[in-house]
Amino acid sequence: MSSAGGVRFEADRLDDQAYLVEGDPSGMLRSVASASAQVRAAYRSAVENGVGRAGREGRPRAIVVAGVGASALVGDVIEALCRYGAPVPVVTVRGHRLPGWVGAADLVIAVSRSGRTEETVAVAAEAARRGCALAGAGTPDTPLSALVERAGGPYVPVGGATGVAGQPMATLWSLMVPPILVAAALGLVPAGEGEFESVAKRLEDLAHRCRPSSESFINPGKTLAMELAGTLPVIWGTSPLAAVAAHRLAIRLNEDAGYPAIWGELPEAAHNQIVTFDGPLAGRDVFADPFADEPGEGTRLRLFLLRDAEEHPQVTRSRMAAVRMAEDRGVPVSEILAEGVHPLDRLAALIGLCDYASVYLALGYGTDPASAAAATELQARISQ
Repeated sequence: MSSAGGVRFEADRLDDQAYLVEGDPSGMLRSVASASAQVRAAYRSAVENGVGRAGREGRPRAIVVAGVGASALVGDVIEALCRYGAPVPVVTVRGHRLPGWVGAADLVIAVSRSGRTEETVAVAAEAARRGCALAGAGTPDTPLSALVERAGGPYVPVGGATGVAGQPMATLWSLMVPPILVAAALGLVPAGEGEFESVAKRLEDLAHRCRPSSESFINPGKTLAMELAGTLPVIWGTSPLAAVAAHRLAIRLNEDAGYPAIWGELPEAAHNQIVTFDGPLAGRDVFADPFADEPGEGTRLRLFLLRDAEEHPQVTRSRMAAVRMAEDRGVPVSEILAEGVHPLDRLAALIGLCDYASVYLALGYGTDPASAAAATELQARISQ
């Protein structure tokens, strides 16, 4: 076992079926397992609600994705997919205001599962006033849906509206599919029914391999959770898409387990975060049992590399050098290689596994992964 902040990680909990049910009263594991159903339902909803209309007026000067939290990651995914092969820049806005240059020649995609996120609604309203083309995804019959529909843009109902309910933190795929299909309608991203069906099948396979009844020694989600336990994770992606997965894992660790994490993208992370390998949290605790074999026992900093098959050759060199430096300094390293041919397939492989790991980590610490008391308190204080 290992401890963090006085709370002990109990690896045995992960193979206790009764505990996994009791410790997850809101069904976060079930929500994570619904990812494949989310993909299929969101694809149908996007098609039925005319997402293809986004491309009828021609290609915009730029795409701006407005969202907060998981919704904002949608913009990062589209930017990563478009970065090297599309002539249109993609910008993500995570606040209340649009950049000053955004105008009638641009497309704003507003994403909010609730359809009521204050920042996203404000940006959508500003986009409408500026005459931007507008599209959206989220819960229907909300302030956001009304704004998009008045502007004449497609609005795609997602989440419970598509028949797939679940915890908001675990509904990323519902939010992601419609905006990617908007980009596809504009000819910017090669993504259609076949690609999304492949993603759904990969997520189904992960759901089978990471299911609660699968024991830790063969369950990749539980294994990754045990590697995370008792560490300060430094999570690096080796491509733009892998960096989105690294960011996603850091967010899920924060939200599911109340767990801190650092994330970055190679090669940039190798220029600054690498110095933490010589810092006070690197290496092993000199007082720890050198023969301890419990997950996380005696370790502090740990490097997690989310690897994409499409690494730049110089990034590969950076990754290999960083691994050697970490090992020389006693910093453990975990490497996770994305599987699949299409970029969305590889993204699903990384995000799907990381989502399971974060939930299992929370359960190993005895934490309800759906508990977000601090976030709720913050919103209450802001709204006073």
